Amino acid sequence: MDSVFKRLYSDYQQDVFQFLIYMVKNRDTAEDLLQEVYIKVMNSYHRFEGKSSEKTWLFSIAKNVTIDYFRKQQTIRKRVMDHFDWGEREISSNGPLPEEITEQNEEVQKLYSCLDLCTTDQQLVIVTRYIQDLSIAEAAEVLGWSEGKVKTTQHRAIKKLKELMSEDGRDINDYSEAD
Repeated sequence: MDSVFKRLYSDYQQDVFQFLIYMVKNRDTAEDLLQEVYIKVMNSYHRFEGKSSEKTWLFSIAKNVTIDYFRKQQTIRKRVMDHFDWGEREISSNGPLPEEITEQNEEVQKLYSCLDLCTTDQQLVIVTRYIQDLSIAEAAEVLGWSEGKVKTTQHRAIKKLKELMSEDGRDINDYSEAD
């Protein structure tokens, strides 16, 4: 198992880390979640049946760890909100963008800002399909969805991104050419 774990870590650690950082938008949190993903991998590899590729299996674990993280954050916020009388104030969940994003050009920053305005499902599809470069079938497997749901959500996400990107007078195609 030790050699399998080392191989999985060396082969996929960077891809899983990028997925996590795009989802949580905080380098330190992504590093913590990456450790959690690989702890789960180490504890559950014996149950891996090989019905999917190891990469999609790892991304499934990363997706579930991310969802658990977001749920935990909501629970903490709810406890704080219930404990104090905050009135109409809201606790903002928008952390700083990852260092990698802030170093990129203005157009790419705009694209990522618009991605933040999409639903979580839309973000998951965009990240898995276009940033992690998974096929529709692989994305469906990672997300635990049907291929039809991936296609529909992808279509809606791209439509929403086009609308958001064109609000400043530019077309989303202008941004994809800047990559």
